[in-house]
Amino acid sequence: MKKIIFLAALAAAVLSGCSQKGTGQVVKPRVIVTCDPELDDHNSLIRYLLFSTDYDTEGLIYASSQVHWKGDGKGTLQMREGSEYARMGLGPQTSWRWKEGERFIDEDVEAYEKVYPNLVKHHPDYPSPASLKALIREGNVAFEADISEDTPGSDLIKQVLLDDDPRPVFIQAWGGPSTIARALKSIEEEYAGTAQWEAVKAKVNAKCKLCLSGAQDTSFRDYIQPNWPDVESIYVNAGVIPIGYGASRGVSTPSDTLYYGAQWTRKYISSQGILGEMYRVWGDGKQMVPGDRTDYFGLSGYSAEELRAMGYNVWTAPRPKDSFISEGDTPCFLNLLGNGLRAWEDQHWGGWAGRCRELTDREKATGYSVPFATRGGKDPVLPDFVPAAQNSFAARLAWSTTPDYSAVNHEPVVEGPLALTAAPGKTLKLKASVNDPDGDALTCGWAQWKVTGAYQGDVAISEPSSAATTVTVPADAKSGDTIHLVLTVADNGEPQLTKYLRTVITVQ
Repeated sequence: MKKIIFLAALAAAVLSGCSQKGTGQVVKPRVIVTCDPELDDHNSLIRYLLFSTDYDTEGLIYASSQVHWKGDGKGTLQMREGSEYARMGLGPQTSWRWKEGERFIDEDVEAYEKVYPNLVKHHPDYPSPASLKALIREGNVAFEADISEDTPGSDLIKQVLLDDDPRPVFIQAWGGPSTIARALKSIEEEYAGTAQWEAVKAKVNAKCKLCLSGAQDTSFRDYIQPNWPDVESIYVNAGVIPIGYGASRGVSTPSDTLYYGAQWTRKYISSQGILGEMYRVWGDGKQMVPGDRTDYFGLSGYSAEELRAMGYNVWTAPRPKDSFISEGDTPCFLNLLGNGLRAWEDQHWGGWAGRCRELTDREKATGYSVPFATRGGKDPVLPDFVPAAQNSFAARLAWSTTPDYSAVNHEPVVEGPLALTAAPGKTLKLKASVNDPDGDALTCGWAQWKVTGAYQGDVAISEPSSAATTVTVPADAKSGDTIHLVLTVADNGEPQLTKYLRTVITVQ
């Protein structure tokens, strides 16, 4: 696992003005989304679009996976050992779980277009619908794990990786990574053996950050991992927010089950305009692909046995009507949000999706070689982020329903020092500016986060519930140690919204 290495230009941009008095300016990460037509990809994309203020989207690409592929339109059969259709006792297929004329990305962006006039009243950084439409491409969707040919999607990825913007590009693989693999293979085929190859390879290794939602085809194992071993893969394996299939069973705080139940979902998601209506919930009467035997989520009131008797392949237990189903791919981008945690700067820092801890020897021995997000449970470092993440999503859905700024809640504004340096034994004054655009009352709390690679001793915070406080660098801290102090600021609005300030102290 390799730490994100910032190019000098990026580091300068991030840390400019970062002093005890300065607040600095955090640049936005660049993001490319590749996704297949699974309902949780669709749900994740709705959340992604609502938070598109927080990153620079560079591509929205249709992808295949082991459970979704389009076929070549020529009747060519594919049969892969261990595939979903093989496990269901079916023979070779010409396509698998792919709707004729599939355009769910286009439909989600078109829905975003309808609510865009409302959204920009609440945040000026929402990208124009036209700019997002211009980024939609079809990737390597013909067959599972097929990287034999360039596609418009792989060409776009290649173009972004080779451009002159030094910022890292967080490439999302919510389905299989075959389109990403094809882009990398195309780069290799063009430059390997030339005088430019070493410089091109170094550039791609520095920029490309893979956010893979599991091993949804074999192209990471078979091509990316052996041929591009220095491309960083993002792991989220501690404190992971439960948000995939069966999420309500994975909560570590019992009260968090509220955020997956029918009552909360109806109030804060399904009833919230066009995007809320499109968001898939249990018993909504919909299917992503008509006749799909694995998509029984639109039905309600049936037991698993009854669903099986109806011909469905029941692979997760049915839930009450209107309950949360899944956003299984959301952890791939949740740490990219501009909530003040800056989790994308280093995958060990941690954010709403969780954090990267070092793999244990046992995990390494059992083949944890593919980036993943697990059900994290209670984490000794990160707090419970379920309420903050879900309430923020609810608030942005509410933004989409009204142009009236005063009618809905908005996040607090928090500014303060991002990076400080101090010698052991030195006392520092930390002063953050906090305010709320809606005039809500705010509560503040400083805490030390003992993330992987940071100083693990205790740091005393004189007034942890005040935006202005002092801390003393412990005498046993060594030069180069980092101390992570996080200020959490919550309002008393409806729903309650939270913002953060992460101050990293480097010991001299």
